[in-house]
Amino acid sequence: MSTVEKVSTHTAELPTVEQRPRKLPYGSGSPEAADDVAEQRRYRRMMAALLAAGVASFAQLYAIQGVLPGLARELSLSASTAALSVSAATTGLAVGVLLWAAVADRIGRLRCMQIAVTGTVVLGLATAAAPGMEMLLGIRFLTGLVVGGVPVLAVAYVYEQLSGARAAVAATVYISGTTVGGALGRLVAGPLGAWLGWRSALLGVGLVSLAAAVVFLVLAPQERGARPRTDRAERPSGRIRQALTSRSLLVLYMQAFLVTGSFVAVFNFLTFRLEAAPFAIPAALASLVFLAYFAGTVSSRLAGKWLMRWGFARTSLFGVIAMFAGLGVLAINGLMPIILGLLLFTGGNFMAHAAAVATVGARAGAGFRGQASALYNIAYYLGSSLLGWLLGVAFDGAGWLGMTLGIAGALMIVVVLNTLSLRDQTETHHSPGW
Repeated sequence: MSTVEKVSTHTAELPTVEQRPRKLPYGSGSPEAADDVAEQRRYRRMMAALLAAGVASFAQLYAIQGVLPGLARELSLSASTAALSVSAATTGLAVGVLLWAAVADRIGRLRCMQIAVTGTVVLGLATAAAPGMEMLLGIRFLTGLVVGGVPVLAVAYVYEQLSGARAAVAATVYISGTTVGGALGRLVAGPLGAWLGWRSALLGVGLVSLAAAVVFLVLAPQERGARPRTDRAERPSGRIRQALTSRSLLVLYMQAFLVTGSFVAVFNFLTFRLEAAPFAIPAALASLVFLAYFAGTVSSRLAGKWLMRWGFARTSLFGVIAMFAGLGVLAINGLMPIILGLLLFTGGNFMAHAAAVATVGARAGAGFRGQASALYNIAYYLGSSLLGWLLGVAFDGAGWLGMTLGIAGALMIVVVLNTLSLRDQTETHHSPGW
C-alpha cells in the first residue's frame, strides 16, 4: 500500500474541530447525553491514568541520570562509562518493545501495561540494592525490558479506545506524563544522592513510582472491543513488514533516533560540566537543571494543538529549530545562558517527540499500529543508548564543544527530513497533514 493510500485510509482518524470533546447543557437527560457524560468520565480517567503511567515508568528509567557524577566518583568510572547505566536500560527497552507488542495482541494492551508498570517499580527498587556495576547494568537492562511495555502500548491503547481529537490529546498527555516522570526522577534522585548517596536516591524514586503505579492501576479504563486477531494473515512478522514499508513512518523512526540521542546526551553530561570548573556547582544544586524538563510538559501539550492546525512537519520543525537555538545558547559559559538554553532545548525536543508519537498512531494502519509504535520506540531508545553513548565519547575526548558539534550534525539531518516532509504530496493534499 502506498503512502498516499495509507494517509487516505486514516483521514477519518485525524482530529477535527467537530471531534473535540463538547460540553453538554446542564440538565440534559437524553440517553445520548448520558452516554456522552459517561464517555467524558472515561476520557478523564484515561488521561489521569496515562499521566500516572508516564510518571511511574520514566521516573525509574531516568532517575539514575541525576546521580551519574556521584556514581562515577564512587565506582571510579569515566563519564561515558557511568552513562552506560542509562544506556543499559534504554537498550533493554529497545529489545523489549516488539516482544510486548506481540504479547499484547494476545492478552490485551492494558493488561500488558499493568504488568509492565508493576514490574518497573519492583526492579527500580532492586536497583538500589545492586552490589556492583555489573549487577547494576544487568538490573537496569531488565528494567528497560519491562518498561518497554508502557511506551510501546500506550499510544496504540489510546487510539483503539478513543478517536479523533480525544485520541491525539490523550497521546500528548501521555508524553506530558513522561516528562513529569523524567523530571521527578532526576529531581528526587539528585539532591538525595548528594546528601544520602545514590542508592538512597534510587530508593526514594522507587517510592514515588510506586505511588504513581497505584494511581494508574486504579484509574485505567478497561479495554473495549475485540482484540486484534492473530490468524496467519496477521502474524507479527507481516505487521512489522507493513510498518517498515511506509516511507512516512521511516522518517519518524529516523527522527526518533537522532533527536532522542541528542537530548539524552545533553542531560547525561551537563551535570558533569556544571560540577567542574569554572562553575563548581554542588551536586544537589546541579541536579536542579532537570527542572527544565517541565518545559517539555508544556511544549508536548502545545504540540497536540499545533498538530491539528499545522500538521506534523511544521510542528516538528519548530521543535527542532528550538533545539538548535537552545544548543547554541548552551555553548555560552554562563549559568543563565545554560538555563535558558536548556529550556529551549528541552521544550523543542518534547514538541518534536510528541508530534511524532501522535503521528505514528494516526498514520499506522489499525492492523499494524502496535508494531509501528514498537519500531518507533526501538529507534527512540536505540538513539538514547547508542547515540547518547557515542556523544559521551565525544564529550570525554573533546569536551562540551565536541559533543555540541556532534549534536548539531544529528539535528541538521532532522531539519532536512522535516523540510522534505513539507513537500510531500501526502501532506499538501491531506490537510491537516499528519
